[in-house]
Amino acid sequence: MSVLLPAPIAAYFDGSNDRAPQAVAAAFTLDGEVHDEGQIHRGRDAIAAWKRAALDKYRMQMVPLKVERSQHAVVVTASVAGDFPGSPLQLNYRFGLDHDGIKSLQIGA
Repeated sequence: MSVLLPAPIAAYFDGSNDRAPQAVAAAFTLDGEVHDEGQIHRGRDAIAAWKRAALDKYRMQMVPLKVERSQHAVVVTASVAGDFPGSPLQLNYRFGLDHDGIKSLQIGA
């Protein structure tokens, strides 16, 4: 990766690009949640299932381009290429971190 990311966020992108949904889920806290495409996925099992379905549907690869840190969040802008209209797109990944992993993730344009 070309940008320096906190370890859990790097694990999220690495697991996604390696097509490893369980590795993605392991980057989250036990009660972590993902907000994506109008849905909320809570807990590691739900997050792994969400990531598996997204990888199968979109076959995407993500390249983090920049990272912005605030007191409450880390926002990563990434180029996302895959099997979807408009590919590649730049999406924003807004991560909330806790001491043991990713607490929340919101994905949007």
